[in-house]
Amino acid sequence: MNYRFGKTAAGAGSVPAACLYKPGKQSYGFLTEENRKEYQSLQIAELNSGYDTVYWAKNSFQTCIEEDEEGCFVVWDCMGEVPLTFVCEVPAEGNYKVDVSVYAKSDTELLLFLGRRRLAARKKMVAGEHWTGSFVTNICPIIPRTYTDAMDDLTLDVTLVGASVCLCEVCVNEWQGPTLYIAGDSTVTDQSADYPYLPGNSYSGWGQMLSAYVGASLAVSNHAHSGLTTESFRSEGHYDILQERIQAGDICLIQFGHNDQKLSHLLAEGGYKENLMRYIDEIKAKGAYPIIVTPLARNSWMGGSGAYNDLLEGYEKVCQEVGKACDIPVLELHKKSMAFVKAQGRESAKRYFFPSDYTHSNDYGAYLFAGYIYEELCEKGVLTTAGVDVANLQQPTEWMAPEVLPELEIPEECRMMENPATEHLFENLERPDEVLTRADALEFIVTTMHFFPTNVYNDMFTDVIGHETYAGTVECAWQNGLIPESLIENHTLQPMREVSIETFVELLLNGYATRKDLPEGETALIQAQRLGIVDEAADSSKLITREQAAQMCRQLKI
Repeated sequence: MNYRFGKTAAGAGSVPAACLYKPGKQSYGFLTEENRKEYQSLQIAELNSGYDTVYWAKNSFQTCIEEDEEGCFVVWDCMGEVPLTFVCEVPAEGNYKVDVSVYAKSDTELLLFLGRRRLAARKKMVAGEHWTGSFVTNICPIIPRTYTDAMDDLTLDVTLVGASVCLCEVCVNEWQGPTLYIAGDSTVTDQSADYPYLPGNSYSGWGQMLSAYVGASLAVSNHAHSGLTTESFRSEGHYDILQERIQAGDICLIQFGHNDQKLSHLLAEGGYKENLMRYIDEIKAKGAYPIIVTPLARNSWMGGSGAYNDLLEGYEKVCQEVGKACDIPVLELHKKSMAFVKAQGRESAKRYFFPSDYTHSNDYGAYLFAGYIYEELCEKGVLTTAGVDVANLQQPTEWMAPEVLPELEIPEECRMMENPATEHLFENLERPDEVLTRADALEFIVTTMHFFPTNVYNDMFTDVIGHETYAGTVECAWQNGLIPESLIENHTLQPMREVSIETFVELLLNGYATRKDLPEGETALIQAQRLGIVDEAADSSKLITREQAAQMCRQLKI
């Protein structure tokens, strides 16, 4: 299948700028807001390019595709970048070799994605440069978010991002070679993105960036999904898709832990370990190579001491134990990513995570962490053992996040809630006039700071029992260093004890300190006054109501 673009293209396979892909009617063409609105299948991110219009422009933005003698390109006059996506149908699922030819009308950086936003290449281009890259990609069924059954995916999406970049030619052919399968959670999955596109404001999993490193030697088939555990990856049907297709000589990377730790029956030494070992046995039985990946580190810090808070240490340890017991390689993503976060520090590390998110990376971070995976694959001989043609591996290049991540300028008439800690937080608050309890205070702060929830409780307080509804909140607060020693007496927390303004401020600022650097040598009350959430004239010894506490949370910008 060969497609040519631009005014000089003619005959079979020529694609004018006005040609839109239409399922069942037109087997190839461009993807824009027009045909996406018309066809339901084009609205499912996992079956398409993974790009969609930013929420505040969904009813007004229109991609403008133009053409000249060199090819087709997108024109826009807004901040950020607008992707050019070409879609073509393929005869069957499987691996395909894709040759893409582009032309740069001016100096630019090209990002080339294949399929559902899997990065194939990053390249600096100069004005007048013609370039052709060869890649391999995998096309197979997937269970999209909110769906329960697998859906066939028989299209290839080729997406260019870069100012003044022309798409000249696309050639697609079936390819025989090894496949790298991935099982994992939201830190690994193929995340979608908004446009106008800014890489620092886009969720991304490292799995969708790995293809930029393995080049034309290995087809990546990413089956990771948000929210999955070692248990739900199997029970929800995602593993079936992988297991039915993986063959002798293929590689399977497995990374879980972020969601397992929220469930008491999937603790590191319990169900988590058992599930990993079962996956390994089954993949080995297929003649493939199972590889454990230790879970990506969070940008998580303690509220009291300000030290780095490694919430996944136990899961990293079990990964190493499983690898040794099963005699398989373990890729050390956890320690490498944690070392990076600690070296950067809390504030600087934020540049590699989605804004106000401390678990999920943006495109810069995902590319960086995929690089760690690539290094480990090479260092531990996984690729050569699997017979991968290492001559075609890409040479890694740095993709550094800027010191300050730019943000899209949202028109005032389209402006919506930008920070969850605004006037809409606790909008439907129950019992607003009741005095706040310690258990409620911790719940407010966990919600405001966006800590990940947990249903696990490790019995650190004798008066908090595991079946209590707030036990998971207490565990989360304890793990994140929110509870000061002054509140603990003889291993009790007194969760129903009423809270004063001063105590709530101390708890709240402990939470805030996990997200922002605070000056040393100031009391929590002085810091709260400086931040504008407590009036200097207020009597801090008074008990605080639920509504007063909620208002403080709303005023605190994180």
